[in-house]
Amino acid sequence: MRMRRLLLFLTFVMTPVHAVDLPRENRVPGGIAIVAVGNEKEAPRVDFGNYRAATARAGDHWVAVVGIPLAVAPGVQKLHVTSARGTNEIAFKVRDKHYRTQELHIENQRQVDPLPEDLVRIQRESARSEAALTTYSTVNGPVFRLSSPVDGKRSDSFGSRRIFNEQPRNPHSGMDIAADTGTPIRTPAAGVVLDTGEFFFNGNTVFIDHGFGLVTMYCHLSKIGVRPGDRLAEGAVIGAVGATGRVTGPHLHFGVALNRAMVDPSLLLVP
Repeated sequence: MRMRRLLLFLTFVMTPVHAVDLPRENRVPGGIAIVAVGNEKEAPRVDFGNYRAATARAGDHWVAVVGIPLAVAPGVQKLHVTSARGTNEIAFKVRDKHYRTQELHIENQRQVDPLPEDLVRIQRESARSEAALTTYSTVNGPVFRLSSPVDGKRSDSFGSRRIFNEQPRNPHSGMDIAADTGTPIRTPAAGVVLDTGEFFFNGNTVFIDHGFGLVTMYCHLSKIGVRPGDRLAEGAVIGAVGATGRVTGPHLHFGVALNRAMVDPSLLLVP
C-alpha cells in the first residue's frame, strides 16, 4: 500500500502541467517548428515576428509551437522569448521546400480581374480576415491535433503556386477537401466563432478561434449554420460544403492559422 501511494504521488508530481498532443513538425515555409524555450515554472511568452506563438509543456520543459509563414525565406529565424529570467532570442533553421504549380480555369473572369468596386469590397473583407486570423486568446486549449472537418478526399494543394486563367496569383494557403454540396462541415476542435460572412473570393466563410493563436477558416460553404460569438464543442456542425466564391467546383477550403501564419493543415489533422 505504501509503495502504491508513492507511485501515485510520483505520477502526480511528474505529470507535465498543460501537456498536450503536439502537431507534426516540418520546419519549412508553411510548416511548423517545435522549439524548446526553457524550463521555468511558468510558461514564457514567445513572439515570432509580429505575432505571439503558442507554448506547451513537453516533459520537463516548455516548447514553442510556431507557424512558419509561406513567405518566410529559408535560413535562420529567431524567436523572441520573455520569461522570469529576462528576454533572449532562440534561433531555429527553416529548410527550403518546393511547392508545385497548379493551373486552374475560372469561368467568371471577374473573379480573376476584379472591377474597381470589387477591389473596395476585397480590401474591406481582407481587414476582417486579418482581424480574425491574428486572434490570440486563452479561450480554449492549447490544442494542436484536429479531427477532419468533413468527410472527403484531402488534396495536397497547400502551398501550390496558383495560376488562374493564365495569371499568377498568391500561393494556396489551405487544404481542399473534395465533397458533395450539402455535406456537413464540423468543427475539428472546441472553439468560438470569430466571424462569418459571404466574401468575394472565399464565398461563404467561417472563422473559429481555438485558443493560443490557433484559428481555423472554412470557405466556399453552401450555407452557414453558426454566428459570431457561438461557443462550439468539437464535432458541432457549422455549415455545409458548397461552391461559393472563386471555385471550380464544390469542395471545402480548410485553412489553419498558427500565430497568423497559414500552415499546412495536414500537420495538425489526425490521420
